[in-house]
Amino acid sequence: MASSAKNLDPAFQGAGQRVGLEIWRIENFQPVPLAKSDYGKFYSGDSYIVLQTTSGKGGAYLYDIHFWIGKDSSQDEGGTAAIKTVELDAVLGGRAVQHREVQGHESDKFLSYFKPCIIPLEGGFASGFKKLEEEKFEPRLYVCKGKRVVRMKQVPFARSSLNHDDVFILDTEKKIYQFNGANSNIQERAKALEVIQYLKEKYHEGTCDVAIIEDGKLVAESDSGEFWVLFGGFAPIGKKAIGEDDVVMETTPAKLYSINDGQLNLEENTLSKALLENNKCYLLDCGAEVFVWVGRVTQVEDRKAASKAAEEFIANQNRPKSTRITQVIQGYETHSFKSKFESWPMGTTPGNSGGEEGRGKVAALLKQQGVDVKGTAKGSPVNEEVPPLLEGNGKLEVWRINGSAKTPLPKDEIGKFYSGDCYIVLYTYHSGEKKEEYFLTCWMGKDSIQEDQAMATRLANTMWNSLKGRPVQGRIYQGKEPPQFIALFQPMVVLKGGVSSGYKKSIAEKNLNDETYTPDGIALIQVSGTSVHNNKAIQVDAVATSLNSNDCFVLQSGNSLFTWHGSSSTFEQQQWATKVAEFLKPGAALKHAKEGTESSAFWFALGGKQSFTSKKVTHDVVRDPHLYTFSFNNGKLEVNEVFNFSQDDLLTEDMLILDTHAEVFIWVGQSVVSKDKQIAFDIGQRYIELAASLEGLSPDVPLYKVTEGNEPCFFTTYFSWDGTKAVVQGNSFEKRLSLLFGTILRTSESNDKSKSSGNGGPTQRASALAALSSAFNPSSKAKLANTIPTRPSQGSQRAAAVAALSTVLTAEQKGSSETSIPRFSRSSHSPEKTVTETAKTGAASSEGGDPLELSAADKEAVEGDRSSSVSSGADSEVSQEQTIDENIGETTFNYEQLKAKSTTPVRGIDYKRREAYLSDTEFQTVFGMAKEAFYRQPKWKQDMQKRKVDLF
Repeated sequence: MASSAKNLDPAFQGAGQRVGLEIWRIENFQPVPLAKSDYGKFYSGDSYIVLQTTSGKGGAYLYDIHFWIGKDSSQDEGGTAAIKTVELDAVLGGRAVQHREVQGHESDKFLSYFKPCIIPLEGGFASGFKKLEEEKFEPRLYVCKGKRVVRMKQVPFARSSLNHDDVFILDTEKKIYQFNGANSNIQERAKALEVIQYLKEKYHEGTCDVAIIEDGKLVAESDSGEFWVLFGGFAPIGKKAIGEDDVVMETTPAKLYSINDGQLNLEENTLSKALLENNKCYLLDCGAEVFVWVGRVTQVEDRKAASKAAEEFIANQNRPKSTRITQVIQGYETHSFKSKFESWPMGTTPGNSGGEEGRGKVAALLKQQGVDVKGTAKGSPVNEEVPPLLEGNGKLEVWRINGSAKTPLPKDEIGKFYSGDCYIVLYTYHSGEKKEEYFLTCWMGKDSIQEDQAMATRLANTMWNSLKGRPVQGRIYQGKEPPQFIALFQPMVVLKGGVSSGYKKSIAEKNLNDETYTPDGIALIQVSGTSVHNNKAIQVDAVATSLNSNDCFVLQSGNSLFTWHGSSSTFEQQQWATKVAEFLKPGAALKHAKEGTESSAFWFALGGKQSFTSKKVTHDVVRDPHLYTFSFNNGKLEVNEVFNFSQDDLLTEDMLILDTHAEVFIWVGQSVVSKDKQIAFDIGQRYIELAASLEGLSPDVPLYKVTEGNEPCFFTTYFSWDGTKAVVQGNSFEKRLSLLFGTILRTSESNDKSKSSGNGGPTQRASALAALSSAFNPSSKAKLANTIPTRPSQGSQRAAAVAALSTVLTAEQKGSSETSIPRFSRSSHSPEKTVTETAKTGAASSEGGDPLELSAADKEAVEGDRSSSVSSGADSEVSQEQTIDENIGETTFNYEQLKAKSTTPVRGIDYKRREAYLSDTEFQTVFGMAKEAFYRQPKWKQDMQKRKVDLF
């Protein structure tokens, strides 16, 4: 790939040398770097190239390149973007994953870079159109689709655009309306609220009103009346019309084609990795998505030809616009690509030798260009990070499985585990001021029988149900114990054999010697690890070859007890070996031996002196975590990644899979039905089997079930976690409504006459009168001119308002009451202002004067309240963060003041960003890296490092 240096486009010089986004726009058929202030703005008349650089294992960078084609972009511009994408890939060492993105059908991964959404803008570079910000504000209607990433599409501002199945956002100069179709998805409603918040801050300076309009409900409420007046009056809306954008091709059985000189040849064999030759390109047709696989030793021109062949394939097949093209390089295949094959044997993976090779190519290429290649050098080893552990001083209970029952272990036996047995562990603790929390897990010995494992699972499920589903429930196999489990036992010792009746019976049936540990026999215990979270001790074969110079050992021989210190062992290991010896044989005399000074009695117990290793055992590197949604297709588990995930992606109606490579979590939302909660572990096991075959995940990886509201610290560490979100009740929409705007939906019970006659009827009547007054009052019309299009007639406005009032009066006569939809204050800075108080304002406005005048006065009062009280709600948080961001860096404090447990704490700072107030010099001292390098890391890694130095 180095041959591409002579063809390097100057715009790509230095690309991919830092983590994050880089964007180029195609201008006059050349890529031009886009200003960072314009990131997220995509004009429909243009094409763009987007590079996302992430940090992989071993310090290697991983790349995703997306070329985005606007709906009005010329075919030549789109073709240029595709060709330049291949050239950029060559510059980066030829290992990037390439994605073709078509406006309106972007991939989830692409959209995740620009949360909460992309709002496509009309015009483009070549058109000379004015930008949106320069135009006079006109009402715009959008349809909003997507539960975790949002696809926004502007539709004609007309009642005919609305339907019962989608969520719509109407953005006017003074107010933003969200219209929820009666059949729309709850989660899409919730996501639309985030888009409204974004629009409010970006285009309205945070000062516009927000209203929620429910399809088919409360047409008499003032916001609803205003909304329908904008559309020329209330009238029934039609069914959703199926358009071209709604045609999505279903996934079909994959077909593999080899690409030779731009021609496709169908491969007839069953799909397997062995079919893919490293000097060829292939096309994998999956219906809704088309993959182009590129062999590692193919030339740039072959790759360009393969990309063009894929475009022609889609055109010739008359595939819908939503069809995606993804190009992957050998060794860097995506999970989605590998899942299409019958088998995918493990080979070179990114970050190992392949990563080193690619990094070397990039460094060599950039060196020719005179580019500094420090960013590509292999990262220096980092100090061990202390993972988040459960709060100490809790209550620890352990039971051993024996037949169909569980037997509690006495206190002095807790910490001893036999490899032939299964155990249930329950740890009860308090975290801060929270209620009691529980960590409930099964430990399965590697030699335990299936019956004991099944019984342990069954009894643990019974305990989980008895505790109302609150515990974190885990399943842990011997040898894969996670840090938070090991830290509960001081010490934890895994011994040979077993004492349960099931294990004893199994040994007898197989005519095997029972090697179960006894206090008076010969036993050799290997002690590794240096901290409370990794200091496990394991019984090994009592022979000299089991020794290792990097560890310490405890040797038990009858009444004799030795500790042996390897020449490369640490002082902490030596201390721990002494503690293990005391745990196994309390009060016994202990003899110490250093490597090379052993007594003859020591060697005699091991069967004689022999050579042993000094090689250090390396542990798996934990990769960045991945969050997945899942579904079943003909009984087969299929997963889809949630890219750049956050806490907001944990939707209460869903179950999700979090895979950190070291552990797997099944997160269960509160609104998931009970029967699905019961099979969470089965789903988790299905996922582990899938990931083991495709990604090399260990089949024995720890598995947890975590329920919403009971997330433990070792789960939340992978998110930028806000504990206040966990206490908000309701469905996804209600939660988001409360968090963003400081209020929730309220329902008036139909049988509550006091509500109906007291506030419900008069308030709704007043609201309807306000809408009616607006329709008839000339001064009001003038004020509405900025938000009401000119086409609705005066008659239709009056008809809408009269119809709204008529509905209220009819409802009052029947004595009924309905759901009350809140009307939000100007900036939602005063959430303490209740729905009832807002309704009273509406009533006052109908009794005299212009209702819009009073509404404006009310807004001023709200602004006054904000200045004299403590601000809260989403907007005040944004304002506060902006202020803090401006001040951080100007004011610094020393480390001792900023620590969470400081005796002289600093007041008035952003406590979530303590580290930002350190001077550059002290930051380097505390974290061992510069601020810039620190903030390039994933958020969960930052949080772990902040915990380690007490700045979290």
